Amino acid sequence: GRQHCRISDQETNGKTSAASSNDFSDPIYKEIAMTNGYINRMTREELRSKLAEFKLETRGVKDVLKKRLKNYYKKQKLMQKEHISGDSCYDYICVVDFEATCEEGNPPEFVHEIIEFPVVLVNTRTLEIEDTFQQYVKPEINPKLSDFCISLTGITQDIVDKADIFPKVLQNVVEWMRQRELGTKYSYSMLTDG
Repeated sequence: GRQHCRISDQETNGKTSAASSNDFSDPIYKEIAMTNGYINRMTREELRSKLAEFKLETRGVKDVLKKRLKNYYKKQKLMQKEHISGDSCYDYICVVDFEATCEEGNPPEFVHEIIEFPVVLVNTRTLEIEDTFQQYVKPEINPKLSDFCISLTGITQDIVDKADIFPKVLQNVVEWMRQRELGTKYSYSMLTDG
């Protein structure tokens, strides 16, 4: 039988469990907080080394590296908790972490465009990464990357100049998902940060 995700407490007739997924008193959150403190004390080279160990992107300024590593640990811990409780709703999670055009200070009128479309396919049963997709995207509204954007993301002007525009990259993502039978044979959820 296919498992169903609980969307709200209304679906359980108002009954809530003592340790629901939104209950921050769960010891897992203390463990995540302690790990975040350890990551905050790491040097840039230690961060890059740890990210490389997990086959994660090592480009970017120190704050970006810290955020990437914290997100990775948090996702791993929460997925382990989910796996142990047996409440997994999906066969796969497609973890997406877009990079976008930006300027220092992010002026409100600035239009952000995706310049990198990466997807990591995580099997919810094994917690293993089974596949990845990654393509750069050529921005059209602000085609010239700011120095701040290049420094923050590690993505160069040359890389985006050679890339496809967003509609083509999105088509490639959909085809990649179709080839892996996501949405047909296997259930999945998209997970993104921000």
